[in-house]
Amino acid sequence: MSKPAYKRILLKLSGESLMGSNASGVDHRACQLIAKEIHEVYSLGIQMGIVIGGGNIFRGSQAEEFGFARTPADHVGMLATTINGLLLSQTLASLGCKTRVMSALNFDGIVDLYHWSQAMLYLEKGVIVIFVGGTGNPYFTTDTAAAMRSSEIEAEVLLKGTKVDGIYNKDPVIHKDAKKYQSLTYSQAFTEHLKVMDSTALALCRENHIPIHVFNVFEKGALFKAVCDKSGGTIVKDR
Repeated sequence: MSKPAYKRILLKLSGESLMGSNASGVDHRACQLIAKEIHEVYSLGIQMGIVIGGGNIFRGSQAEEFGFARTPADHVGMLATTINGLLLSQTLASLGCKTRVMSALNFDGIVDLYHWSQAMLYLEKGVIVIFVGGTGNPYFTTDTAAAMRSSEIEAEVLLKGTKVDGIYNKDPVIHKDAKKYQSLTYSQAFTEHLKVMDSTALALCRENHIPIHVFNVFEKGALFKAVCDKSGGTIVKDR
């Protein structure tokens, strides 16, 4: 059996990862596929936190389209992350994973309110903690929430699941000559304006020396390889 390279990780998933081939919403097959990949890693005994976005339901950036002010639009987005967190939690539970959903916002009777020491206790007991509600504040992305929670739970790596197998100098879907980076420094990511995470999230990871490993969440076994071999995708780190 493979030996994991980390004891504790933070996995960042976009809400869009749950859409599958749908234009929006949640596809149960995509949810099952991702849950099985997570379960494979969970079976190694790794302590795991998960931050999930809500873009498959609503994005704060849609505020202008809907005629909303940015703050309430972001509040809708935070609610969307909570829906996704509950769906993922139940899917993981059906596979035998112990899970707990903790929110930056108070949804009493539905999910737990985020509390650092309680989250740490859950992790130490082998419970997957799914963090929802973003940071609890408008104008901050779920990438920033992932960087915050990574720092708070002292994760050894932030694994960001995307639809491509790493970081490129330009969109590989559009440009066939796009160059893939095997590894990057935080400074390179900033100066070359690469789309790793938003600048606040990237700065938080750099300040707290948390490497960011970007991989294809839809590639079978990619999460397992990232956790056990530190291979595949692209890693952003100090040097």
